[in-house]
Amino acid sequence: MPPLLITILGPTASGKTALAAALAARLQGEVISADSRQVFRGMDIGTGKDLADYCVQEKSIPYHLIDICHPSEEYNAYRFMGDFKAAFVDIVSRGRQPILCGGTGLYLDAVIRAYHLADAPIDPAYRRSLNTSSDAELTERLASLVPLHNHTDTETRDRLVRALEIQEFAQSNPDAYIKLPPMRHLVFGIRMPREVLIARIEARLRQRLAEGMTTEVQHLLDEGIDANRLMRFGLEYRHVTRFLFGLCSEQQMFDNLFTDIRRFSKRQMTWFRRMERNGVEIHWIDGTLPLSERLECLLAELQKV
Repeated sequence: MPPLLITILGPTASGKTALAAALAARLQGEVISADSRQVFRGMDIGTGKDLADYCVQEKSIPYHLIDICHPSEEYNAYRFMGDFKAAFVDIVSRGRQPILCGGTGLYLDAVIRAYHLADAPIDPAYRRSLNTSSDAELTERLASLVPLHNHTDTETRDRLVRALEIQEFAQSNPDAYIKLPPMRHLVFGIRMPREVLIARIEARLRQRLAEGMTTEVQHLLDEGIDANRLMRFGLEYRHVTRFLFGLCSEQQMFDNLFTDIRRFSKRQMTWFRRMERNGVEIHWIDGTLPLSERLECLLAELQKV
């Protein structure tokens, strides 16, 4: 029987990490992060790594795919799939229980529904051959090759050309695809009333600012990370960078960031509902329950597997 992957997903500030770590402590498990920004070193407070949550009853819970690359590097779903595969195989080989935890819908969906993702070398001649085609024509061409899971692939001409370059290369080079090993899935989601989640988002934002989130962003700038690069990480890094460059007041930074995080949490839930429509069964857990009760809900469901 294929090994079981347990996934815990949910919107920002819903308590995913603490629950995953508590479950790992009970099951001799290890956590694989599915967060598109926690892979970057030095981006700790703003991405909410919450590393203290990985200590359960004075026991350190092993985690993977956190702090694995420099903020100047590009990281994408293809790299994530490769890194996830390596972590999963390693954990299973040691007889441990893999637990995938995060809120980046694309990464979660890529693993659970086993996307066919590939990479390709940059081909200047191929790119020149696309110059006479419109964006709409290239989008149609891309959609004929692969489902458009990641709509950011069509947001700009450069992204569209790169996505098409990868997919057309992969058609004649099957080894370019990442093939995940066989696995069974059990997916849990954390949800709570909207007003409760918003209160948690605000409290966590105030805590992060008190812990030195502004100083963290300033340090990244001092280390030579380009301001435009930082702002492309979105949310905390966009608004704090704008504040540090005098483009908004501290209160405006807080208000705009609070608004954007709320919107982001809604987009996360929209992605999770889309996953359900695409056939992913998510067992929803009441996020307002104490951690111990949420853990027992997960364990009870595991008994049925």
